[in-house]
Amino acid sequence: MDSVLEIWLNASVKAHDFVSAVFWESQVENMRNIYIPASETYVYEAESKVVGFYALYENSLAAIFVSPEFQGKGKGIGKQLLSHAKAQRAVLSLSVYKENQASYQFYLSQGFQVVSEQLDDHTGHPEYTMSSGI
Repeated sequence: MDSVLEIWLNASVKAHDFVSAVFWESQVENMRNIYIPASETYVYEAESKVVGFYALYENSLAAIFVSPEFQGKGKGIGKQLLSHAKAQRAVLSLSVYKENQASYQFYLSQGFQVVSEQLDDHTGHPEYTMSSGI
């Protein structure tokens, strides 16, 4: 759990620099006590440690994160995690901040399509809902 939360916090702060780090830090206990326990969570291990994970809640990809020091190293950890997640559900949906263009482009490249746009209730930032298998 601690490894997953550390990855989530570090990667969230890095990927979402348009949201205050204080917000992400304020959500760690909710992640520990509510969101991760309610989800099916899968981890990716390298060098004998957890370096990435994803969490499914029903048919939603609630979280997918790779430790920042393992991102963009040509290992394809994010693609492997996403591929594994897609194999678990016939249709998978997710939300991604509109300002997080790197992740948005990644999901497009992996076959997801935008189905709606709305404001995130927690941060007030615009986000897309995307879906695979449409």
